Amino acid sequence: MQQKTTLISTSQFHKDVYKGLTDFPKHLSSKYFYDEIGDKLFQEIMDMPEYYLTNCEYKILDKFKDEICRAFFKDSKEFDLIELGAGDGKKTKILLRQLATEEVPFQYVPIDISENALNQLEESISNELPSVKVKSLQGTYFETLEQLCTMQRKRKVIMFLGSNIGNLLHPQAVEFLMSIQELMNDDDLFFIGFDQKKDPQTILNAYNDTAGITERFNKNLLARINRELDANFDLDKFLHWEVYDPETGTAKSYLVSKENQTIHVNGLDLTVTFNAWETIHTEISQKYDDNVVSWLADKAGMEISRIFSDENKFYKNYILKK
Repeated sequence: MQQKTTLISTSQFHKDVYKGLTDFPKHLSSKYFYDEIGDKLFQEIMDMPEYYLTNCEYKILDKFKDEICRAFFKDSKEFDLIELGAGDGKKTKILLRQLATEEVPFQYVPIDISENALNQLEESISNELPSVKVKSLQGTYFETLEQLCTMQRKRKVIMFLGSNIGNLLHPQAVEFLMSIQELMNDDDLFFIGFDQKKDPQTILNAYNDTAGITERFNKNLLARINRELDANFDLDKFLHWEVYDPETGTAKSYLVSKENQTIHVNGLDLTVTFNAWETIHTEISQKYDDNVVSWLADKAGMEISRIFSDENKFYKNYILKK
């Protein structure tokens, strides 16, 4: 049970935390993992040997960079290369470097909810690829993308790497793809990564590493609530737990209360009570195969144009068009 009072803050983060901690079962959005500390932890996760996703996608982009960039560049006109959830841009720089080397006219438009990540990305591109034009935009995907589309009429190549679509269940993924499709013109492209179904143990290891980095990443969400909302979560009293269902292809992350406890979130004027072993659902990570991706695309009014895979078929990047 939790004591509900009047919400005293109006920011989206505060509203979502309030809703998530007063719902049953409790939940918090994974998009709020990414503050300055969370950004650093996720960079550590991407370097872990268990976290195959980053390395697989990096190899795909490196191996097929010529073909991918040729698909992006349709004619002599400048286009916008828009990336949703750009992060540190490590993988994207493979394509940026290739486009710059071939002197393709384009502007790179990274969109991210984390202003810290965008600032670091702009600085690194300025140092490493000074010829690349960058116009970063801070905000949520669709609000920012919609604003961009109303301001500019250039051809668009929209990128969504890292299998971030896996944070959505299939109905929400269709809505997401449909929202992208509605903002695309006939000659625009959508370049997206989908993590593939594979040995369930390989998937579990990727989200439950022995070094405990993923645990710290999930628990940083509670630490962020402590910092920004003056709460008193004791991180040691919560267990990070990961499950994977090979039938549905859904991996889920939880924070599990180890004991009965009461949390005060002073910034929301909220008291939250946890029973022992009660959960906070923090993230899903959906896994796919070609049939599922084709079905999702079709439901959203899109179709697969090209598929690029790593040698083990652990991960695939798809070019989708209207």
